[in-house]
Amino acid sequence: MQFSIVLLLASVVACTWAGNVPTQPPTKQLVCYYDSASFVKEGLAKMVVDDLEPSFQFCTYIIYGYAGIERDSFKAMSLNQNLDLDLGKGLYRTVTRLKRKYPNVKVMLSVGGDRDIETGEDAKDLPNKYLELLENPIGRQRFINTIYALVKTYGFDGVDMAYQFPKNKPKKVHSGLGSFWKGLKKTFTGDFDVDPESEMHKEQFTALMRELKNELRPDNYLVSATVLPNVNSSKFFDVAALNSYVDFVNLAAFDFYTPERNPTVADIAAPLYPMADRNPEFSVDSVVQHWLRNGFPSTKINVGISTYGRPWKMTDDSGDSGIPPISKVENAAPKGENTQIQGLYSWQEVCQMLPNANNMYAKGANAPLKKVLDPARRSGVYAFRAADKKGDHGVWVSYEDPDTAAEKTAYSKNLNLGGVALFDLEYDDFRGLCVGEKYPILRAIKYRLLN
Repeated sequence: MQFSIVLLLASVVACTWAGNVPTQPPTKQLVCYYDSASFVKEGLAKMVVDDLEPSFQFCTYIIYGYAGIERDSFKAMSLNQNLDLDLGKGLYRTVTRLKRKYPNVKVMLSVGGDRDIETGEDAKDLPNKYLELLENPIGRQRFINTIYALVKTYGFDGVDMAYQFPKNKPKKVHSGLGSFWKGLKKTFTGDFDVDPESEMHKEQFTALMRELKNELRPDNYLVSATVLPNVNSSKFFDVAALNSYVDFVNLAAFDFYTPERNPTVADIAAPLYPMADRNPEFSVDSVVQHWLRNGFPSTKINVGISTYGRPWKMTDDSGDSGIPPISKVENAAPKGENTQIQGLYSWQEVCQMLPNANNMYAKGANAPLKKVLDPARRSGVYAFRAADKKGDHGVWVSYEDPDTAAEKTAYSKNLNLGGVALFDLEYDDFRGLCVGEKYPILRAIKYRLLN
């Protein structure tokens, strides 16, 4: 009897002690997109493997972009075989071999991602091969077999489906009551139906993801889905059903406004919360809440954060306040000195345009931009330089920086989301040219995830 009492007391003490031990919070994900096309760029925009490797100490997943789909056969394929495959530079295997040095990092191969774009005179008349794939059961199986072969052959840990669904058409800016009613009427829709058969394609995409997961599951390969900017989640994603077939989803909640989509109106590209007198769905929170409301687990949602800015050219009629939305702008802002892409500045390029020791006395096209913060931290940051008396040198840029990225990371943690998806590494300051520290946006996100 006494022995039994002693055992009982010991059990109570053990349970009490165990209950007082603080449990570790679940590890937050940091999904980092690597666009291999940066390997073949010129000058300071060129990102080789030695530039990529430092990111492995921060990221939990590296998403290698991008594979594509071969028209007609629907086979998964490298978009640059001379770069990716062993007969060329062998970049697939070079990147996946970094896992030996960083065993806690998973490397996944992404399909689509706005990179599998066909060019030429006839390209605009070709049907969307991503939708054709969904409609073809034999093609779906051929795609699954070939993407499985790429993953297994080159040592990837799974597949990310950054599917190229039709994008919403740009919307006009509305104000006041008009914005309210427009928002209620057209939440998550474009100005017209970009795909009359979207319900069918939604079901077929769910079937594709189910078939893909079933093929990859025996090898414990991962499957994720990336929702590209301006793709309508309610039209193309059966949110509740996808939970069974994906390990996580990455919401690219940015580029609500871009110079390409909105050539005459400049505005915050990725506000955290809806802004006054704007369509309410143009915010990070609106995108996230849609997935939460439709039953997707919060811990499998990663908030997408960009590492770049969207610039417009300010004109004589743009005024000098810089307060958005600005309706008298043009989309022909100067190209970034390094990236040489119209309508996109890397964070390093934006950083060097802000006031610093090298431009404090500069004039004209080299004069520093004025940075404007949102004290409430609900919208975002922008910077501008009003046009001069001749109407020249005006620039307005909406962008992300380490501070705004940290705020969005805090938002992710507050909602108990899975983590953050960074789009993408090549546009962060991976050389450390601006403030002397490599990957400042990536570092800021990681620090906020851990603290």
